[in-house]
Amino acid sequence: MNVALVTGASSGIGAAIAIAFADAGWSVMAAGRHEGRLEEVADVSEQISTWAGELEESDDCDELVADTVDEYERIDCLVNAAGVLIPGNAEEITDEKWRDTLIINLDVPFYLSRAALPHLLQRGGSIINIASVWGLEGGKRALAYCASKGGLIQLTRSMALDHADDDVRVNAICPGGVDTPMLAVRAEEEDKDVDDFLAELAEGSPNGRIATPEDIAGLVLFLASDAASHITGTAIPIDGGLMA
Repeated sequence: MNVALVTGASSGIGAAIAIAFADAGWSVMAAGRHEGRLEEVADVSEQISTWAGELEESDDCDELVADTVDEYERIDCLVNAAGVLIPGNAEEITDEKWRDTLIINLDVPFYLSRAALPHLLQRGGSIINIASVWGLEGGKRALAYCASKGGLIQLTRSMALDHADDDVRVNAICPGGVDTPMLAVRAEEEDKDVDDFLAELAEGSPNGRIATPEDIAGLVLFLASDAASHITGTAIPIDGGLMA
């Protein structure tokens, strides 16, 4: 049975990815900060195990990978879905906010990828990083977020080239607006009602809606499957046509 390690699985995109893998017959280690929410995700399927804790230091990431291998004896796919958006421009982003954003959005995916790589090299597999369209283009008052997601895309490309002949594929997914708690943060930042803000985003999308977490999870499952065996080093927008 294939094994997926998914971070940011307490809610939103990460939770949807963990559940989608389980529904597809994978065993899943769902990792996140909020133990109670993780248990709710695990209640959906007996194939989901949970790991609650902080992932800010490389030792934490090594521990998570080791615990996953101890439980399942392998890792076939690592999904770096944990992320944070702290609004602000260059004048507003403090040293602490900058570091916090880069640690969660870029350092942790690197640490986990480095720790998982020896296990992936044993039998092949994939790493999937949840980036953002704001890693491909700029966004107002999201300086640290844009920089971190742009870095994540470049990490993806470099790792993909390094391991293209090792049967380890590395890809990034770049969502536009997704109906998750992160959009509530953006709505509050712009002093807008959440429902009005979501409606505004949907109206601005060529296909007339914003993504659901399940939309992103579907693309993750495809990239983790044998059907995507020739896809590596990509940064795929999933934005309803917005970047087009």
